[in-house]
Amino acid sequence: MATRARALLTFAVAAYERKDAVYLRAKREGFRSRAALKLEEIDSLFGLLKPGMRVVDLGCWPGGWLQVCSDRVGPRGRVVGVDVAETQEVARPNTTVLLADVHDETLAERVREVLGGPAHVVLSDLAPKLSGIAATDSARHAALVQRALELSRSWLAPDGALLAKLFMDAEFEGLIRELRGTFAKVKTRKLGTTRRGSSELYVCGRGLKGPAVAT
Repeated sequence: MATRARALLTFAVAAYERKDAVYLRAKREGFRSRAALKLEEIDSLFGLLKPGMRVVDLGCWPGGWLQVCSDRVGPRGRVVGVDVAETQEVARPNTTVLLADVHDETLAERVREVLGGPAHVVLSDLAPKLSGIAATDSARHAALVQRALELSRSWLAPDGALLAKLFMDAEFEGLIRELRGTFAKVKTRKLGTTRRGSSELYVCGRGLKGPAVAT
């Protein structure tokens, strides 16, 4: 019962104080969401984003990560955001937003066309539509991570990286095994910018094992 209660808390959308210090700081700095500050922390931990890189942002709404990515890769870089929710374009020529479901069979090719070359980084902050049933919501989230992993195999350069959101739930160990089977290096980190009480953490996989996209 305790495990189930923790999982329910993880996925509850109204169980936190939305306007905490991180939220307020993000607003002051002109970001669309607190998630932008999370990505800045992630980048400081993993060193993902560099000028000239090609980046895919899966689950990009409302666009906070797009703002950070477009600034950090600069005018020589390229950022492609994907979401089923209509996302306001970032007013920068290096960034494109595609309105699409990640399970769309045409998505892999559409993203490749816009990127203009192999991706250096794939970001996944995908979240499922919640049912309120912990096991169902965990499984749905795991399926999204697995889809991000599948798409990464078709986009990433050999030395590229996948960054994905995970939760410490029943699906965690299985997802970590899949990531370790796909990438040479896999690291997880809990963020200081994550809301208190959340079991959210982020995993970074680098260096595809086996065939990768030609550079």
